[in-house]
Amino acid sequence: MDMTLTTPALLFPAISLLMLSYNSRFLVLAQLVRELHSRRNSATLTTIMPQIQNLSKRISIIKGMQICGVLSFIGCATSMFALFLRHVILGEVLFGISLLFLLASLILSLIELSISTDALRVQLSDMSSLDI
Repeated sequence: MDMTLTTPALLFPAISLLMLSYNSRFLVLAQLVRELHSRRNSATLTTIMPQIQNLSKRISIIKGMQICGVLSFIGCATSMFALFLRHVILGEVLFGISLLFLLASLILSLIELSISTDALRVQLSDMSSLDI
């Protein structure tokens, strides 16, 4: 059974939504970095440094997520183009590569999610130790 143009086309909405989600995560982190930068004079460096390191690691991971997502999108588009030109084997290979990039993007997303929830747990434990 040969792959048709519609098979890779099914990934377009999913990849687009993922990219939107990744961009949203990046914008939130950028806002947090700017906020930390503005507070750096009022807070001690020892309390901000772990947050800066965490945010730096998360930004790097989100960059990888976005790169893999874009490469997945490109692979999907070139797969469709190859199928359009009736190069079925090339289209199937490009689609497989596209799926691998999508998988890598999702794995990086899972890692970033784990890091961000650990950071929130630390923040919550700091707040719960306060006597309110």
